[in-house]
Amino acid sequence: MKIDTKIVTAGRSQKWTKNTVNPPVVRASTVVFNNTDEMQHATLNRANKVMFYGRRGTDTHFALQQAINELDGYAGCALYPCGTAAIAGALLAFLEAGDHLLMVDSAYEPTRDLCDKLLAKMGVTTTYYDPMLGADIETLIQPNTKVIFTESPGSVTMEVQDLPAIVAVAKQHDIIVMLDNTWASPLLFDAKAHGVDICIQAATKYIVGHSDVMLGTASATEALWPQLREQSYLLGYCISPDDAYLAMRGLRTLGVRMRQHQQNALEVANWLASREEVDHLRHPAFASNPGHGFFERDFSGSNGLFSFVLKRGSKAATNAMVNGTKHFKMGYSWGGFESLILANHGVVNLRTATQWQQQGPLIRLHIGLEDPSDLIADLEAAFDRFNSVS
Repeated sequence: MKIDTKIVTAGRSQKWTKNTVNPPVVRASTVVFNNTDEMQHATLNRANKVMFYGRRGTDTHFALQQAINELDGYAGCALYPCGTAAIAGALLAFLEAGDHLLMVDSAYEPTRDLCDKLLAKMGVTTTYYDPMLGADIETLIQPNTKVIFTESPGSVTMEVQDLPAIVAVAKQHDIIVMLDNTWASPLLFDAKAHGVDICIQAATKYIVGHSDVMLGTASATEALWPQLREQSYLLGYCISPDDAYLAMRGLRTLGVRMRQHQQNALEVANWLASREEVDHLRHPAFASNPGHGFFERDFSGSNGLFSFVLKRGSKAATNAMVNGTKHFKMGYSWGGFESLILANHGVVNLRTATQWQQQGPLIRLHIGLEDPSDLIADLEAAFDRFNSVS
């Protein structure tokens, strides 16, 4: 079955839909039973998508979990109240005091904070590694290394990692590989086929697609799914059925939205590449991006999120640039239908294993579903303000 067909049909088992097109929103805390046999059956099968207690999920949750796994090919999917919770839930499910974690240096900032402020307190040590290390990551492995965490492309700076090389090393040492696959989703990068053990997504972004739901997912292989499922349950993670329903609704248009995000972003990126003020693009589809070759080898396309580095520019100039935009709004998330812009002067402060070498400021864009010509006109006016100050 082709991916576009899967997007439309995934999670629509009659068991969940009850003969409607979309699974109904089933809200429940308490699930009641008619007799002890019925209750015992639910208790014994609570891990197999049988309604047992609200925190275990209702048919609405089960439909979303099935849909995600039909798309990503994993054995099971845990749902979390946001993407950061999915990262925390996955790490806490497999790490314990005395373990060692290898964390990519370009990780999402809250992931780094989790390692430094929570895992460290629990007795888990973290070593940050260069995202471009590839097979040489083996030099950092310790006898107690339990997990290698990857994020590809990297947050903000967009480095694409050599996942097959990292996975190959990890398998030799019996180490779990986790991937934050939010940027690509299952459409653009097949984590399971590339040997990733735990695939994490901030479904807040492209799966929901409308900037109105916080949601995270973590999918696991058959061998690891029972532990991820039970540990996440013990940590109390759950989501509302209404949010699960909205995620299912967003999922149905993921393919067409992603293609339009890609098309619009490439048009804007090509225009930016011609600007005298721009030093280089941090877009995986462009040769100037670190790991571009890995992107061409492993990914099936791109989306709306990328960055660019300016040759120069003071904070006042970049503030003038972003403060007056009409179509680009400032916001910390991305993946919705709207375009966003952020100026980042603090990349150097987010690294410990590598050094940020660029002199000029970095601007991150999310290109939404507006007409690219309007977005380009907005950026052209932004450059005029930038140049008038710098």
